[in-house]
Amino acid sequence: MIGDLPRVTGDAAFLQLALCNLLSNAVKYTRTRESAKIEIFATRSGDKYIFGVRDNGVGFDMKYGAKLFGVFQRLHRAEEFEGTGIGLANVRRIVERHEGQTWAEGRLGEGATFFFSLPVVFRDVKGPGAGARTPAGASATSSRPDHA
Repeated sequence: MIGDLPRVTGDAAFLQLALCNLLSNAVKYTRTRESAKIEIFATRSGDKYIFGVRDNGVGFDMKYGAKLFGVFQRLHRAEEFEGTGIGLANVRRIVERHEGQTWAEGRLGEGATFFFSLPVVFRDVKGPGAGARTPAGASATSSRPDHA
């Protein structure tokens, strides 16, 4: 299920890669379920949008949650679920370059929700209110669309 999603400014290719990675993980970790449920949603909270990808997959123990976004960190055996352990690290890096944050909530055997935030309006590197700017990692002359 896909809820209403806002239009954001940023490097469309990288933001799509981040969302694609979260969706791929949701598909991967729900494949053992008889009926997979995956939801994409967004809400506005003050000056940022909060995006989420929720699934009813295998979930994870929150005591290991701090490891999730690290490079080569895995909470499940490679024999159970394929992957390199860099996908969520890439998501974190992309989101942070767009002035956002990442976090996750989960329960072992019940599913997980992966969140990321993006600012409603990008701020200038000199400080808030100094004007819009191109997100880190994106070129002002880039041929990529600036909306994801």
